[in-house]
Amino acid sequence: MLRIITQRAEAEAELRRICDRTHDDAVVHKEATVREVLQAVKRQGDRAILHYTEEFDGQTLNAEQLRVSGSELDAAYQQVSKELLEAIRLAARQIEAFHRQRVPKSWVKFGDDEIVLGKRYTPVDKAGLYIPGGRAAYPSSVLMNAIPAKVVGVPRIIMCTPPGSEKTINSSVLVAAQEAGVHEIYRVGGAQAIAALAYGTETIPNVDVITGPGNIYVTLAKKLVYGTVGIDSLAGPSEVLIIADGAAKPAHVAADLLAQAEHDPMAAAILLTTDSQLARQVVAEVDRQLAEHPRRTLTEKAIAHYGLVVIVESLTVAAELSNEFAPEHLELEVADPWALLESIRHAGAIFLGNSTPEAVGDYLAGPNHTLPTSGAARYASALGVETFMKHSSLIQYSPTALQKVASAIQLLANAEGLSSHADSVRLRTQNKDGTWELGDGDRTQDEE
Repeated sequence: MLRIITQRAEAEAELRRICDRTHDDAVVHKEATVREVLQAVKRQGDRAILHYTEEFDGQTLNAEQLRVSGSELDAAYQQVSKELLEAIRLAARQIEAFHRQRVPKSWVKFGDDEIVLGKRYTPVDKAGLYIPGGRAAYPSSVLMNAIPAKVVGVPRIIMCTPPGSEKTINSSVLVAAQEAGVHEIYRVGGAQAIAALAYGTETIPNVDVITGPGNIYVTLAKKLVYGTVGIDSLAGPSEVLIIADGAAKPAHVAADLLAQAEHDPMAAAILLTTDSQLARQVVAEVDRQLAEHPRRTLTEKAIAHYGLVVIVESLTVAAELSNEFAPEHLELEVADPWALLESIRHAGAIFLGNSTPEAVGDYLAGPNHTLPTSGAARYASALGVETFMKHSSLIQYSPTALQKVASAIQLLANAEGLSSHADSVRLRTQNKDGTWELGDGDRTQDEE
């Protein structure tokens, strides 16, 4: 059953506990296992991949079976319904349209004295996508990770996902990958997949950036390979925080809390409300909807450990508590969500109004559903086109422009003890007689 809290100090303590739920001693012990997997894959390549796939996923493969074949991809289209295919394509169009609006543009600015400054954006050469499996299939995660990479023109998009029973991968996942522009798919999961993408094996190429959520082993692996490759974020268990007033419907709020809890036993589902009657009704409604829930055991565990209802004195207090928690998903189920939005500073994605459940954003609104968790929304943002791009500064100075700043550059360089930095300017600006000219026409004897 959901707990109801009325005291702010207790609420703050509970929110901190929930936010820190992935930082316990058990996680530290798992890191040693992940390090072992990473090193084995780095040294042994495919052999280690096949070993861990058998040990952790219970599937015996050979190297030729790692890559999903063209015939499997073709067959996947025959195994999904026409309606599901249309839904995947609708979501893909919506996601692509949103991300095309976010592509940064290269630019240059031509200033005085023929100074040219600018920024040039280019995509990475290879992107690696990790798509979790296990408890459920996630075609939506394929779309959310692959489409931004496709939009910016990443030449090679590579996907890893764990094999299911009989070495298969869910057909909807394979179809979504093709619709989203993935070039290669490999049936490998867990920390070993992250290692393969980071270091490369005989079969799986190394990449420049790895994106996508996964379990704690995947997250730790991404943390440990960062620097060898770029990553999107260190995604923890999913979470939703709902701020609601008397305008919200208890059945809707309860369904939204359960929609988060059904992801994972460590998922967090939190309600902050000014209405004590709504709080009690939501608790009762959660119990009612849980009774026949197809994932009841998992969902009940999340609700019991990381579910919470807090009755607050005002929406202002609710916003303050929300900002302290910095939720991955924030729902504003209040009469005037846009007014409350002004008080919100930290959230991965914000869903406004009673007709905007989180599921809209999870599947096809367009904004990305790969979001910062565990308080990271204080400083991080959703996965997007920027994740698959990097920028280079553009700088060009004319001889006249360099003359005008030569003195300042040399003073700064000499102050730092970097004489060759100073020389690189001096040799370009001094006159044949050993003097050099300042921008204002003054002439100074060369230091030598």
